[in-house]
Amino acid sequence: MLLRRSALGIGAALLAAGLAAPAWAFPDRTINLAVGFSPGGSTDITSRLLADRLGPALGPNGRVIVENRPGAAGIIAADWLRRQNPDGHVLMLVEASSHALAPAAIVGGTRYDPVADYTHIAMVGSGPMIVVAQPNLPVASPQEMVARMRGGQPEQMPFASSGVASMPHLSGEMFVNVMGMGGRFPHIAYRSGGQMVESIAKAETQWGVAVLASAAGQVRDGRVRGIAVTGMQRFPSFPDIPTLNETALPGFDLENWFAVIGPKDMPQPVVAQLNAAIRDALGQAQLRERLLTAGVAPWTRPNSPADVTAFFQAEVAKFRDVVARTGVKLEP
Repeated sequence: MLLRRSALGIGAALLAAGLAAPAWAFPDRTINLAVGFSPGGSTDITSRLLADRLGPALGPNGRVIVENRPGAAGIIAADWLRRQNPDGHVLMLVEASSHALAPAAIVGGTRYDPVADYTHIAMVGSGPMIVVAQPNLPVASPQEMVARMRGGQPEQMPFASSGVASMPHLSGEMFVNVMGMGGRFPHIAYRSGGQMVESIAKAETQWGVAVLASAAGQVRDGRVRGIAVTGMQRFPSFPDIPTLNETALPGFDLENWFAVIGPKDMPQPVVAQLNAAIRDALGQAQLRERLLTAGVAPWTRPNSPADVTAFFQAEVAKFRDVVARTGVKLEP
């Protein structure tokens, strides 16, 4: 069957980049954008904000739906993705948990190679984790939080995260590790960042670490208290929340990132078209503002498919070094 011509807008974008527009229509049906977490978490929020803009950016036939495939901090969905048809209609929004942290930190590794087994399409954004606590917990600063943890009974202060081998899990382990109390605080794993933050809002747990996008709404509403973010700089949308680096733990620096990938061996023209559409969507002020409000800084660094592959390679190497230096290992 002959396919319709691709949208003029994307064709123009490709030509501007020095790439030939594909001779067939893409997409010719709905694109599924998989997410390896339950609804309500940071990856789910980011995927839905992107999907709303990516569909129109792909032209008249563009329609993108989000498909949640939760389990094992995105690892299950990542393994599923590599077995899908590489025609561009099945994609995944991934984060550092499944494609940098897990291969380095999980005991036994993963069944997939985060670089060799996928087609890297475009980066979307990045953001820090945030240490959050119950509003009635008597701590109002990172220093007070650290002092309470050092002076209390660790077994009575388990920390919550969005899942085993997630970036919040690693951040929590590194947080207590840097304090010299590694392995003493029990870990409670939830299915998503949204569920984890809700557990703190309901006083089911005292404190935890979340990707900022998962906790942004509850922090603004005062349902949970934002103690500190894990990046080197304060996040623009939350300028009053300090960093661990500037307060209690100098040098602490850990951020999450989001990227769109597909199965290995996707056609180059389709990859180029998707890359152009994602970059077009990220160039729209409304999407950028909504991402920042949600706790995700839109990607501003070089963002070609080759740039993304190089970034993934560097991140895998970085997390291997983090694991080697800290000794943090995560049980699957």
